[in-house]
Amino acid sequence: MKLVLTLVEFLRQLMERQAIRRVEAGTISGEETEAIGLALMRLEETVRDLGAQFDLKPEDLNLDLGVGKLL
Repeated sequence: MKLVLTLVEFLRQLMERQAIRRVEAGTISGEETEAIGLALMRLEETVRDLGAQFDLKPEDLNLDLGVGKLL
């Protein structure tokens, strides 16, 4: 579960960075910005809730995969 949540959190952070770039570039509308922001916040909350169910803290999801820390 730790690996799965780490990968989901990693992907969430990538999507968040991409959304920020798109907002700064002006390539998405205000409505799209709101929808993306809400979806990313819900996903972050879900990851934290699932982590708590498995007694994992957010810092536990920062795995070292042999090439440095993932998050």
